[in-house]
Amino acid sequence: MSISKYEDPEFYSNRELSWILFNQRVLSEARNKNNPLFERLKFLSITASNLDEFFMVRVASLKDMVNAGYTKTDIAGMTPTEQLQALNQVTHELVTQQYTTYNRSIIPQLPANGLKVIERHEKLTQKEGAYVDKYFEENVYPVLTPMAVDSSRPFPLIRNKSLNIGALVQKKEGDKELEFATVQVPSVLARIVPIPTGKEGETTVILLEEIIERNIHKLFLNYDIVCAYPFRIMRNADLSIEEDEAEDLLKEIERQLKKRQWGQAIRLEVEEGIDERLLDMIERELHIANEDIYRIDGPLDLTFLMKMYGLPGFDHLKERGYAEPQPVPELPAECDIFEKIRERDILLFHPYESFGPVVEFIRQAARDPEVLAIKQTLYRVSGNSPIIAALAQAAENGKQVSVLVELKARFDEENNIVWAKMLEKAGCHVIYGLVGLKTHSKITLVVRREEDGIRRYVHLGTGNYNDATAKLYTDIGLLTCASAIGEDATAVFNMLSGYSEPLGWNKLSVAPLWLKDRFLFLIGREKENALAGRGGHIIAKMNSLCDKDVIQALYEAAAAGVKIELIIRGICCLKTGLPGIGDRIKVRSIVGNFLEHSRIFYFENDGKAEYYCASADWMPRNLERRVEIMFPIDRPELQKKLMTILQMLLKDTVKAHILTPQGTYEKVDKRGKGTFNSQLAFCDMAVEAAKKQEELVNNRVFIPETHHE
Repeated sequence: MSISKYEDPEFYSNRELSWILFNQRVLSEARNKNNPLFERLKFLSITASNLDEFFMVRVASLKDMVNAGYTKTDIAGMTPTEQLQALNQVTHELVTQQYTTYNRSIIPQLPANGLKVIERHEKLTQKEGAYVDKYFEENVYPVLTPMAVDSSRPFPLIRNKSLNIGALVQKKEGDKELEFATVQVPSVLARIVPIPTGKEGETTVILLEEIIERNIHKLFLNYDIVCAYPFRIMRNADLSIEEDEAEDLLKEIERQLKKRQWGQAIRLEVEEGIDERLLDMIERELHIANEDIYRIDGPLDLTFLMKMYGLPGFDHLKERGYAEPQPVPELPAECDIFEKIRERDILLFHPYESFGPVVEFIRQAARDPEVLAIKQTLYRVSGNSPIIAALAQAAENGKQVSVLVELKARFDEENNIVWAKMLEKAGCHVIYGLVGLKTHSKITLVVRREEDGIRRYVHLGTGNYNDATAKLYTDIGLLTCASAIGEDATAVFNMLSGYSEPLGWNKLSVAPLWLKDRFLFLIGREKENALAGRGGHIIAKMNSLCDKDVIQALYEAAAAGVKIELIIRGICCLKTGLPGIGDRIKVRSIVGNFLEHSRIFYFENDGKAEYYCASADWMPRNLERRVEIMFPIDRPELQKKLMTILQMLLKDTVKAHILTPQGTYEKVDKRGKGTFNSQLAFCDMAVEAAKKQEELVNNRVFIPETHHE
């Protein structure tokens, strides 16, 4: 294999720094005064939860590497130590930007819009103070566990992500030595506490930690409170599981989950102005380095803003143009879903179109006496999943039900353990994935007995079987009974349950063994076409791009003359504007009200265009360490729908950011282009399609059936 001229680290961006740029794009939506005020609150909350996860996983992983003496460089040529140093600077800057946005841009606008946030308990009026104190006595005090530290009581274990109030206290009598005390702000109570005003159209709220701080003297009756300040820590939450040695993966993950609460402390947030003596005690006990301390000018943990977004009475401050998920035109209510799939393949576009048909597909399969077996992979499911209920019902109805539950789905491990046990109790055969690999693919296979023999119905998707996130994430799904895909689906489940690799695939491309080579072949074919003077065009939409081999292939294709348009929401390690490539590679990121999650790939193929959707991003973990599936979209009318989606995303001038050759992201220059919000346009498109279908039904106009070949 020839060495690429794009080997040098200068051609790549660091993955972690690219992620910070993504979170800054989310923050830019919070800072954008054209967005409704409560939408800005929501985006600010998202930046905070994003940053928490980034620290618990990515920063924690880098710290582990440094502690282990690992010095290998990443694709951008940076060692773990260099990455941590660079991240330390940009994360502090990001947090400063978050709180500048909160303090200067958002909080001052709330009172004029009917919401007053009492930021400090000292600012309560006498009447408000009396209400708050009574609330503390009746609702908060019974839940709290105050903890003092002295010679007989060691420093308490501070839980990951918990909000705490630390205090310096002195005994009222006797020894006047300063002692440390702390109380956890209970997560079981609402953090936003409304204070009745008696005025219509006005809401006043205070944060729970302010109420506790105001009343903290009631928790330590024999002490004087010298000072009290909130603090919060972030711990290493990356699970390390030796699967080969774990006799029972379920039990091992349950054991490791408990450790997540007590992992190494990697970040400490404290209120700006904290008493230095108190900070020294916390810093010393938690073994926190000075650069990992974040002094916060405002309330710690801005994720509470999502709860504020949910306060009643503020719909006028939210985006109003987004429609509810619409019915899928090809699947009218009460229809026989198997009959409709036999007529034609059906492409689903969530959340603009309802996720209901996916749930209904499994429900009907569970009840249908002709259905013999249901097989499904589950990565992340909702808290009260109708899909889980349908699978359990299917097993109770005597069907063969096999479910692969991925226990290693990060931060959903506990949830998935609960579901796995419940499904086993109902009589389902539960598989816990392959050793060393996460099963991230989204596939359901229904085997049905029909007049002309056994027929296989398949659902393939780019997103999880989660009815809750399906209202917030944009994803593509395919319902088909094409025999070639049915055969492949059977092979996928045989591989997952019995470790039997098929000799070949009809239509599907599966990671970790075949998918990356398939992508490299498809990109290489466009390059060969361009070199032969036949042109070439790739459009690819995904969450992240950081696989070096794929990026090199894209550079080489673009250098040969292929036009490459990338729509990448998050991390992008590829650079634009390189010598010899120029503007033949363009990258845009869309950060809107819905989280762009679908993976769609278009290859021009010398006029015989090929379209694919997949569960995988172009990342080493997806292509080399996970079970992922890419599936083709072959029917011309569905290809047309996918191209419309891609073209509308490439036309967006409202929510799109463009990656510049300088490595920064800038909003689209609207001059001469007008304003076009792709997500709002998709909503309108779904509403229009649902209306047309309703008119067809009302006028009894029927579309002729077309059967699979």
